[in-house]
Amino acid sequence: MCGVVGIVAHSNVNQAIYDALTVLQHRGQDAAGIVTSDGGRLNLRKANGLVRDVFHKRHMMQLPGRMGIGHVRYPTAGSSSSSEAQPFYVNSPYGITLAHNGNLTNTEALMGDLYREDLRHINTDSDSEVLLNILAHELHVLGKLKVDADAVFQAVGAVHRRCRGAYAAVAMIAGFGVVGFRDPFGIRPIAIGKRETAKGNEYMLASESVAIDSLGFEYMRDLAPGEAVVIGLDGSLSFKQCAKKTFHSPCIFEYVYFARPDSFIDGISVYKARLRMGEALANRIIREFPEHDIDVVIPIPDTSRTSALQLANTLGVKYREGFIKNRYIGRTFIMPGQKQRKKSVRQKLNAIELEFKDKNVLLVDDSIVRGTTSQQIIQMARDSGASKVYFASASPPVRYSNVYGIDMPVPQELIGHGRDEAQIADAIGADWLIYQDIDDMISAIKHHKNTGIQSFDASCFNGEYVTGDIDEAYLASLQQRRNDQAKSHRELDDNETLDIHNNQ
Repeated sequence: MCGVVGIVAHSNVNQAIYDALTVLQHRGQDAAGIVTSDGGRLNLRKANGLVRDVFHKRHMMQLPGRMGIGHVRYPTAGSSSSSEAQPFYVNSPYGITLAHNGNLTNTEALMGDLYREDLRHINTDSDSEVLLNILAHELHVLGKLKVDADAVFQAVGAVHRRCRGAYAAVAMIAGFGVVGFRDPFGIRPIAIGKRETAKGNEYMLASESVAIDSLGFEYMRDLAPGEAVVIGLDGSLSFKQCAKKTFHSPCIFEYVYFARPDSFIDGISVYKARLRMGEALANRIIREFPEHDIDVVIPIPDTSRTSALQLANTLGVKYREGFIKNRYIGRTFIMPGQKQRKKSVRQKLNAIELEFKDKNVLLVDDSIVRGTTSQQIIQMARDSGASKVYFASASPPVRYSNVYGIDMPVPQELIGHGRDEAQIADAIGADWLIYQDIDDMISAIKHHKNTGIQSFDASCFNGEYVTGDIDEAYLASLQQRRNDQAKSHRELDDNETLDIHNNQ
């Protein structure tokens, strides 16, 4: 999962892109990058780290230009090496940079095609570099001396024919404009906004509407599945559906965990979706445990707060903040290694003992992935004097890998894989555990029937992959790349590389 931004304005956009990336920082903390175009010259700065650490005043001064794109990275495929920070760049044709959120599922085949048939070299293991080179090749074969919107739309159409998986991308063509496009299933989000100025309209693309709002742009809408937009440096705006066949199936985990609650995705308020999820979960508790003895509902900050508040209101039970979060520790779920995840939990949260002592506590989280964090938090509640500790997940059990841009552990590392609720409760140390029903979750999120959403990608919950190209061989290959042992080797390799560079 990553965050992307693209802006075309009438003045320098470096500060605006920086500000937007800080708003999207929750989508990736591994690396950040900005590239701007100034009179046809591309200016790039990218490195590992948070936005505030990657960009200093001296870097910002070297990023002039009134259009640009930006990216915050959370590693999925590939490593967390600085060489895979985005945006990526190719000089032919025209000079193109690209930033991508998602994951291609046919990367290896595309790499072979690019090398053998398109005569292009890929320098990293990143599927984003592959996506950029596919787009560049398809523009190149059109043979136009000067790029125009029609050429871009033709090239994006070819990208849709060749690429499989999830991708929401922003690209910038030097001296021409910014392009945004979304895969034919609309798995990953991307929205467009407009700001009126004395000099004319300015436009912005972003992974979430909250970034558009925070910069004073007016949220227009999300791009449709398979749709592309071209924002010209001259202020022109063109949309076109570039895929022959689409099926709107956004990732449901955006609403459960990743997106900020103040965002709209595909016309749905993330905040209201989480409120409804909390109400649905409370109703299930009433059905399953009508004689419950819950004294207090406590959320595990931050993403579960909205659901937990509505759950408490529906149950008629007190809602209290029982954990204080250290704001200077990154999101545990997207830390690169299990050892680092385990180390960070107690550094990240501290319990307020008086909210736990001698009480029957219901802890609410948005999801349970590996279970190690849940286990440690439950123990913290007991150490703080809780009489009983119950646990509720606002989403169903996570039992399967995600192949569309979320670095879910392999199934064997998921607490929900091969266990029922009682076994999971025992494994994490809860007195009882309750999960959201998957149909209730879908109903809570979709709610209105006029969104145009035909289904959701809920593959991490039900194992159904909407693109239809995922088989056991692919999942086995994914398991080899994603298990903790493989990640540990990659982290060691990256650290050794960094040490060599630092010694030079």
